[in-house]
Amino acid sequence: MKLSKFCDETLVDFNLKGTDKDAVIEELVELVSRSNMVKDRDQLLVDIRERENLVTTGVGYGVAFPHAKTRSVKGIVIGFGRSPSGAEFDAMDHKPVHLFFLIAAPEDAIGAHLNVMARLSFLMKSEENRTKLQEASSPGDVLALMDAFD
Repeated sequence: MKLSKFCDETLVDFNLKGTDKDAVIEELVELVSRSNMVKDRDQLLVDIRERENLVTTGVGYGVAFPHAKTRSVKGIVIGFGRSPSGAEFDAMDHKPVHLFFLIAAPEDAIGAHLNVMARLSFLMKSEENRTKLQEASSPGDVLALMDAFD
């Protein structure tokens, strides 16, 4: 499965401005709302925030995966955002987060949703891959990295 099929160059932002979790989530939801997969931006924002309130998706190493299964999308969509200065995201290692993947999936996409999360988690375990995303200069660089193991 090529992860880039759930993302495109318009869903990549290298300059997130938010400095805290709420602001970053709002920016990321706005970003993915460019996709025709998103039916209801406001509901998506509510669902992402509700999921984030359960337990942080800031996994450490400067990475977070805010996500939700939601009726507000027609299919899986992934948005990538980079925060040059880092944002406070209640990460497990208590450090600022710089790399964000927002994942939204339909409520019935259980297997595919978990597969996307697992693949992105695997990619972000690599310091080399995190560095590549920090240094990426084009959305195409991000999409290529997302598909690196296919």
